[in-house]
Amino acid sequence: MTKRTGPTNPILRKEIRKLYNSYKIHGAPIWKYVAEKLSVSKRQRVAVNLLKLNRLTSANDSVVVPGRVLGFGYIEHPITIAAFYFSKSARDKIEKVGGKCITYEEMIKINPKGSNIKLVI
Repeated sequence: MTKRTGPTNPILRKEIRKLYNSYKIHGAPIWKYVAEKLSVSKRQRVAVNLLKLNRLTSANDSVVVPGRVLGFGYIEHPITIAAFYFSKSARDKIEKVGGKCITYEEMIKINPKGSNIKLVI
């Protein structure tokens, strides 16, 4: 029997399929890239702190993180972030300044072509 590769979380696998389908339908390479980044092993997945997001974004940006958003640091401006997981402290800090924490599916509905979205890894 061979060892299973890729994510075993059924929710994550469903998200990856939705991202690949969005890439096929809309032709936006950002969704394929995010799906590929989420398909790696758990140790290699992206984890971004608010400190990095604050430094790389400006007010009212749309951001996609192919992994987790963690609450270390602070954020000074409202942004819309799509990620697979948000820590409780990160979600609280983002919403406190007027930002939004959304899923990939919601981001695809807002911007199916993936234009003007920053990818933070």
